[in-house]
Amino acid sequence: MGLEKLHPFDAGKWGKVINFLKEEKLIADDLIVQAREATDEDLLVVHTRRYLNKLKRKVLKPLRTQTGGTIMAGKLAVDRGWAINVGGGFHHCSSDKGGGFCAYADITLAIKFLFERVQGVSKATIIDLDAHQGNGHERDFMDDHRVYIMDVYNRYIYPGDGFAKCAIKRKVELEWGTEDTEYLQKVHTHVEGALNELKPDIIVYNAGTDILDGDPLGGLAISPQGIVKRDEVVFKAARSRRIPILMVTSGGYQKRTARIIADSILNLHNLGLIDKELVTSGAENPKVEQMIRETAKDLTNLSLQ
Repeated sequence: MGLEKLHPFDAGKWGKVINFLKEEKLIADDLIVQAREATDEDLLVVHTRRYLNKLKRKVLKPLRTQTGGTIMAGKLAVDRGWAINVGGGFHHCSSDKGGGFCAYADITLAIKFLFERVQGVSKATIIDLDAHQGNGHERDFMDDHRVYIMDVYNRYIYPGDGFAKCAIKRKVELEWGTEDTEYLQKVHTHVEGALNELKPDIIVYNAGTDILDGDPLGGLAISPQGIVKRDEVVFKAARSRRIPILMVTSGGYQKRTARIIADSILNLHNLGLIDKELVTSGAENPKVEQMIRETAKDLTNLSLQ
């Protein structure tokens, strides 16, 4: 609708990631679990009816589909050990308030769905490595001791939510222009520390690429190689402890971020941290079909598992 000209977000990022992975022969159409749009019933698990009624629902259908993808990917992660929603990560949205391109609280929704509907999932750790503070999920889980939040962000940029910071169990505030060496050392130290402090039943990894050098909103200076290494650090920590991990791609406001996300997923595969054998979206897998039926009706976007 031309809205992409009014803000720096690359609205085609997610499709580009999928296309890059197809070009590299990592995935094919029959190896993709296709996300379904989150229904009102799904969204009301977290959001109030009053909040939902305020939103322009037709325009936001792609965001509801990505939200459905995050919920589905959470279930798939528990079932298979890992899942990546090529989209999602709307970490500025809480139950009653959106913000920062985020209209639906998909991280909160995914965790609450797992707590309520998946046996054996009672503790979650959010590792938020987007350049911005994840104030949405922090507000939602402020008093919920089942959820451990680690957040690494540029201290000087949006949203600067002092109240939400009270929910962060492991807070790492970065300076303008932080580069690879310092950044990766802090990520490694604090990811290990967080998972040693509490072993969760699921990790939700918010893997924003707005930490990339030159990002107009992030204010950090991480190289493409640094982002690939960052994701590797998080997945190695999760897999070495046999903790299921759900990754969402969150912010990233440069045209080259899609290629970097694809390169990172390829690196995870090449290192054996994710499997090439993927769950199909067809009726051959009744478990996945059941997951899909539980989440929504319309399919649009793509969720990769």
